[in-house]
Amino acid sequence: MQSKPIPITHDLVLIGGGHSHAITLKLWGMKPIPGVRLTLISDTSHAPYSGMLPGHIAGFYSFDETHIDLRCLARFSRAQFYLDKAINLDLVNNKVICANHPPVDFDYLSIDIGSTPKTVNIPGASQHVIAVKPVQKFLIVWNKLVKMVTSEPHKQYSIGIIGGGAGGVELALNIHSRLTKILQKFNQPLSKIRINLFHQGETLLINHNYWVSQRSKTILQKRKIKLFLNEKVVEVTSDNSNNYKVHCNKGLTVDCDFIFCVTQASAPSWVKNCGLKTDDRGFILVNKNLQSVSHTNIFAAGDIATIQDTSYPKAGVFAVRQGKPLFTNLQKAILRKPLISYRPQKHFLSLIGMGNKRAIASWGYLGWESPILWHWKNYIDQRFIRQFQQYSLQNNNQVIPFNKIDSTRSSFSPCSGCGSKVGNSILEKVLARLEIRQNENILIGLSKPDDAAIILLKNKNLLVQTIDFFSTLINDPFIFGQITAHHCLSDIFAMGAIPHSVLAVVTLPYGLEKKLEETLYQLLSGIIKVLNKSQISLIGGHTIESSELALGLSCNGFISSDSSLKKSGMSSENKLILTKGIGTGTLFAAEMNYQVKGRWIDNAVESMLLSNEKAVKIFLKFGATACTDITGFGLLGHIVEMIKASKVSVSLDLENIALLEGALQTTKQGTTSSLYPQNLQASCYIFNEEEAKHKNKFPLLFDPQTSGGLLASIPSDKADKCLSDLIQSGFKDSCIIGKVLEENVTHPFVIVN
Repeated sequence: MQSKPIPITHDLVLIGGGHSHAITLKLWGMKPIPGVRLTLISDTSHAPYSGMLPGHIAGFYSFDETHIDLRCLARFSRAQFYLDKAINLDLVNNKVICANHPPVDFDYLSIDIGSTPKTVNIPGASQHVIAVKPVQKFLIVWNKLVKMVTSEPHKQYSIGIIGGGAGGVELALNIHSRLTKILQKFNQPLSKIRINLFHQGETLLINHNYWVSQRSKTILQKRKIKLFLNEKVVEVTSDNSNNYKVHCNKGLTVDCDFIFCVTQASAPSWVKNCGLKTDDRGFILVNKNLQSVSHTNIFAAGDIATIQDTSYPKAGVFAVRQGKPLFTNLQKAILRKPLISYRPQKHFLSLIGMGNKRAIASWGYLGWESPILWHWKNYIDQRFIRQFQQYSLQNNNQVIPFNKIDSTRSSFSPCSGCGSKVGNSILEKVLARLEIRQNENILIGLSKPDDAAIILLKNKNLLVQTIDFFSTLINDPFIFGQITAHHCLSDIFAMGAIPHSVLAVVTLPYGLEKKLEETLYQLLSGIIKVLNKSQISLIGGHTIESSELALGLSCNGFISSDSSLKKSGMSSENKLILTKGIGTGTLFAAEMNYQVKGRWIDNAVESMLLSNEKAVKIFLKFGATACTDITGFGLLGHIVEMIKASKVSVSLDLENIALLEGALQTTKQGTTSSLYPQNLQASCYIFNEEEAKHKNKFPLLFDPQTSGGLLASIPSDKADKCLSDLIQSGFKDSCIIGKVLEENVTHPFVIVN
């Protein structure tokens, strides 16, 4: 007997993907509390592990080896993942205020957003200085610098680093190591790189012992890193040509091409302004249970928190140690059990990487330098990060190589999004068995299927209608609402029609009344955001409770007969333009198996949130003769619909088809959507199938798309200008993917080049 779903009773929201929250999420996935809805709000999908960041800068580790994939971690812990930035709290109504989402309701809240270097008191720093935190912004600039030195190693580069603590010293040494290797590769003198370290104190690493401070100074000087001690940076200026000047309090001025800041930690201003009790530096004041001293339902950990009556530096080691007690106390608070205490250690081992696979150890009054220490540090770091890179498969999907796939569905677990729809062949067989009443006012319907139905009204106007419905493919109801709205409206746009109104059908996961209200609010907010932008009205709908979140929209619009687009209008020598990359089906199938990068999903979501409204206007401007939107039947399935309706054949340039980031990798590893085998049956229309199936992109022709692009046939003499307009309008993945061949009434076919 199937167990009854457990209703949602509590909302636990985590702000930030710091080390403490990463550990909490992993532990929660292993031991969840039934009925608790967990939500992670983070402004990045990949959280850096601070212990390995210097090694990444030195080139010892890749990006993926040093970052925790928060999307993957959220899936493991069954958490909603909101890619957004928290900017305030409403402590009266228990809501998190986000930059782009509607307010997020919480019963319990935990904050682990780290800290940022304090540059606010340096004029010009906010415009010209790159803080090491947040790391994702720093890495964008760092990668730009590496690329510049690699492409033009003969040039002179001057780099400034503000801050002589452990972070600043380690950054200087690792930057020097990486850039030195690049210069050596191109046989360039090492003097091409000048690194300037500015520190307002007399000695470096003031929180460490004398030996460690002096040894670090000696190493920096040996590497010819210029030290400016007792020099407080008071201003940073620019001459508007990407050249900057660092001005110090004693009159020193140094020219720099890049300036990085690793100074005293600071907290975002909203933390103090929202009403939470903070220390004198603006960090959240918590008790020994990591619980806010002013709000008992709020917890904080990592750099953003200060434990009352204690004093310890802002260091990653404390955030890691706080992870397990934070998880325990969040669960105990929800279960109304006594909390446990966390006490930070008085002494802790600090390992400073030198960029050459050597490290300095600092422990109280002791210090030591050795390559053994670096390898020890590497072992500790690798062991920590590995726990976030290995997950047991929750869905137990079986991955089958492409060449072993047949048309059965027995080996596939169901997907979400448009990949969950019933295959085209099933629909055709069922409709053929039915006696469907014909109506002369239905100009396009089941007898002549297209993207939407067209009905001739009594006043001679043409009404366009369509409907779509599927379960959520992303654990964020606000984003899911937007994706679904864009997906459903694309049928209207593909016909050249103007949308008028929408009806919604919603299934909500079981929960208490307040929890149902929160889910529905987030979902409808997403729909309304899309509809309002196109001046479309939501006029009604229906909601029910079920085991999972699902959404469907019935869309209505109007069209004039002279501006309508159909699948049947392709003619010889037309060129085919596709407005978006393909690959959503395989990417979201791979996400179910933890075989996808979070940034790949970010990119896919960005594509799905791109409305096709502007695209169809451009197509009409350049005389499009036929159009369809690419959805569940895959690119080839929808092309087959067009060639059958138009009685033509098509030549496809496979290499020209844009792919979403990561789609080729997930397809190569054999990950496909559950609709894939049904879509594969369309391969019988490929004239040169045996030759084509050996091409890397071939499987993606059958990949079901959710909120995919439009495919239109354009007169050949207008295609290039049409493509240019599409790209300029934001459809950056637009491409000419082939051309229409001569009429072929008996057996239209597709040639894949």
